[in-house]
Amino acid sequence: MSDRASRALAESSLPGEPRTYDAISKRRNVPLSTLGHCARGRSLREEKARGQQYLTSSEEEALEKYLIQMADLGTPVRVKFISFLAFVIACQRSTHNNVAIKPPSKNWPQGFQKRHPALKSRRVRAMDWKRYKNNIYEKILY
Repeated sequence: MSDRASRALAESSLPGEPRTYDAISKRRNVPLSTLGHCARGRSLREEKARGQQYLTSSEEEALEKYLIQMADLGTPVRVKFISFLAFVIACQRSTHNNVAIKPPSKNWPQGFQKRHPALKSRRVRAMDWKRYKNNIYEKILY
């Protein structure tokens, strides 16, 4: 469970002090319910959430690097496309299992963005036609 709760349970009690959750809770300033959950082996919310994530942490890190690289190259990826990329990654991971993979939920990209603060969504404006036209002709002439 939590580090404080597990340390409090592992620590020996003082002489003359009862070995109850209530006494440990008061002495170590850990909520009583946390001690009880820790003693029964309940996992932390963060651990449970990690187990329920659509992509593994290494897959999410690779996707984050890809999105940052695409933005640096001047072609940022649309938010709608991020869930498709995650689906492709998940399908690649489980090709040997023959398990049907569901696409991520509609709110998954927003949660992904919250977990990776380096990613920021922004509005991309269209390039002015005069600049676009000049850049295209310069590239074709070479």
